Amino acid sequence: MARAGLSVERLVTAAAEMADEVGFDRVSVSALARRFGVKDASLYSHVRGLQDLRTRLALHAGGELIDRIAAAVAGRAGKEALTAFAGAYRAYALEHPGRYAATQIRVDRSLIADSPELRRTAEITYGMLRAYGLAEPDLTDAVRLLRSTFHGYCVLEGAGGFGADRDVRASWDKAVDALHITLEHWPREGESESDGESESDGETDGRATAPAATAPAATAARRD
Repeated sequence: MARAGLSVERLVTAAAEMADEVGFDRVSVSALARRFGVKDASLYSHVRGLQDLRTRLALHAGGELIDRIAAAVAGRAGKEALTAFAGAYRAYALEHPGRYAATQIRVDRSLIADSPELRRTAEITYGMLRAYGLAEPDLTDAVRLLRSTFHGYCVLEGAGGFGADRDVRASWDKAVDALHITLEHWPREGESESDGESESDGETDGRATAPAATAPAATAARRD
């Protein structure tokens, strides 16, 4: 491809396609330059280097993921919203394994406040969980539970890690049902007691930590 017409948007789109084709770890400035038929130096007027490219890819993928989740959960609440959220998350992770892997990298914290993708991810994820009556720090705990469950399941499924005869979709649905029950009966901060005293880990300052893109979205740039 000719050098003319190169832009950040075209490079990130091509990097996203490459990630799905060969794996996120194999995305590099050199590989991308070869795809466009140019020298590496031609790309440095658009991206500062590999870390910059991967960060942009992570935010791009996180935006795609949260757009899909937002469309799925629109007009829903409670179990319906959770089921739609989970289904959109799983579908994206399985359809776009390279892009999904990008959402799991840690991004420079200075970029988080300026990322509309991450702000939207936080708004949608926390909004869904507030419908269960949760407030901080339980919100952050619940986000971590959902993210670790969804991520772990999708990574294992994508790698063919489930060998039993049980249908993987049936197990996924059961897991989402279990998460719904857990969220409805969440052990809120300060409620559990041991020897007559309430337990706390000392982190009850109401941190408003945003989940990734990916997490769950996005998580690239996760703050949890």
